[in-house]
Amino acid sequence: MAKYKKSERQEILLERINDDPFLTDEKLAEIFGVSIQTIRLDRLELAIPELRARIKNVATEEVDKIKSLSLQEVTGEIIDIELNSQALSLFIIEEGHVFERNQIARGHFLFAQANSLCVAVINEPLALTKSADIEFKRQAKLHDKVISKAVVNNMDNNNASITVESKVEGRLIFKGQFEMYYSNEGDNNG
Repeated sequence: MAKYKKSERQEILLERINDDPFLTDEKLAEIFGVSIQTIRLDRLELAIPELRARIKNVATEEVDKIKSLSLQEVTGEIIDIELNSQALSLFIIEEGHVFERNQIARGHFLFAQANSLCVAVINEPLALTKSADIEFKRQAKLHDKVISKAVVNNMDNNNASITVESKVEGRLIFKGQFEMYYSNEGDNNG
């Protein structure tokens, strides 16, 4: 395992927590090959709250502004969103999401997480998927925490291009390029 200088470790630590806000101090200590106390000190110096506080604070104001669907229609839980820019969601793989025989997640749940994130990030009352070019990179299993990040690449003439990457413990499991149609016609149709 590579040893990092303190400044390098802290820079990478910040990136890892931004990618996966649900990393525990224990897991971070294992990743960096340092003590849990070292991770806690790094977090304090970087003003990064501990896991429970990070979970409690994410996305409280922006989630209420989503126009295109209700939170019950999102597969997973939106944990951060900047409308028309980017969004992050968490989906925990449970018993009903896996094949009984091998405990591997069914692909349509991973697709649904990514697709609903694309719909949510668009700041219009109507957002529909036109097409999606997706690739499953590796399997997700029972109890995995899947973090999906959607990034809006372009929005023009009622069309949006959005890239989604889904990861488990920082490892890419799903990637997709979504083409979306959006409109404000939902306001007129109630």
